Amino acid sequence: MDVIEEGKGGLFTDPDPDKARAFFRKKSRKMENKLMMLKEAVEKFVHDGDYLAIGGFGANRTPIAACHEIVRQGRKNMAFAGHTSTHDFQILSAGKVFNRLDIAYIIGLEARGLSQCARKYMQSGEVEISEWTNYSLAARLKAAAMGVPFVPTRNMLGTDTLKHSGAKVVACPFTGKKMTLQPALYPDISVIHVHEADVFGNCRIRGIMISDDDLARASKHLIITTERLIPNEEIRRDPTNTVIPYYLVDAVCEVPFGAYPGTMPYEYFSDEVHLQEWLKAEKNPEDFKEFLNRNIYDCPDNFEYIERNGGLAKMNELRMKEFLLHKEADNGGL
Repeated sequence: MDVIEEGKGGLFTDPDPDKARAFFRKKSRKMENKLMMLKEAVEKFVHDGDYLAIGGFGANRTPIAACHEIVRQGRKNMAFAGHTSTHDFQILSAGKVFNRLDIAYIIGLEARGLSQCARKYMQSGEVEISEWTNYSLAARLKAAAMGVPFVPTRNMLGTDTLKHSGAKVVACPFTGKKMTLQPALYPDISVIHVHEADVFGNCRIRGIMISDDDLARASKHLIITTERLIPNEEIRRDPTNTVIPYYLVDAVCEVPFGAYPGTMPYEYFSDEVHLQEWLKAEKNPEDFKEFLNRNIYDCPDNFEYIERNGGLAKMNELRMKEFLLHKEADNGGL
């Protein structure tokens, strides 16, 4: 196929499926206990210079505890998939974890406002960027999960986003119509937060999943953080609920409230007060430095982070709010 048009943005990963397959072929598929502390998992699988991807959607089911740990351990010079990225992007920008970025949705915290910290970092000139759309990054992960070098789509045609991406436009060999080729994206390391998992890495997710099933299959290494561990017997009792199978997973970390201060569907609502504290602290460099020290650098783990921001009393409040919202929805909003 002849290339009609191509973007000037770079590719930060190799889309060659055979090279990825050579890696996956050597990856262990043993059904073995992968349980470890989050600190240990980040030390073992997250390295400077790696390409990092984060699961979840916006502020929903995002592995915030893992983002804190990556910043706490001082990871640098990573590439990052800014797919549906909100508070996770804010945290990683504060730590200047990445210097290469595939952009789809960043800086904004949806209705909460824009992160001054993230915007300042993106305007600093320290980050090399390539632009995409949310669907494009989803398609790139789908290609990787399928084991093909690209998937054809019809989005981005005629846009400036295409001009600043790493995609290519070709004529379809069947119809002659223009198609955008979205190159496969194979992250070196990804982190996905789930509702339940066993010690082997079989995972259950409730609610919206976006691309996390494809992300799990595209990633060379995968850390799972989970709200709770469940016995393998429970997994076997209802295997249709398993959305991520054990052989894709490298580490399982039990991290209750691991998505806080974001929302964990059917578990707890987002802490909007704390998210606003983030946005307020960013306005003053000294205040922000103190805020980051209190909540990340001088905070040993997620348990202490929760304790410093309201503890179990706050989490019970957020649990009740989530429960009442779902109850109201089940009653038709009445």
